[in-house]
Amino acid sequence: MENPICQIISDELYQKLDQFNLLNHKVIRDFSIKRKYQDYRTDGLRSAEAIEAVLEEYPYLQFDTVRKIIYSVKLPEEGA
Repeated sequence: MENPICQIISDELYQKLDQFNLLNHKVIRDFSIKRKYQDYRTDGLRSAEAIEAVLEEYPYLQFDTVRKIIYSVKLPEEGA
């Protein structure tokens, strides 16, 4: 399994935590969605276009669900 939070923990630690079922995969998914949304916005996409791009990767989610995720999940400050 790929480590979607490699900015925070090492791949080895991620695998170990996953092995012992110590990860909240929904929170990790939401964190990844927020990060992807920000990347799309940085690339110049409008907000709605960025959400649509995220929905292509998570087709089981609704537009409003993604919108709630991107506006509620706090990302750590860069360099913190």
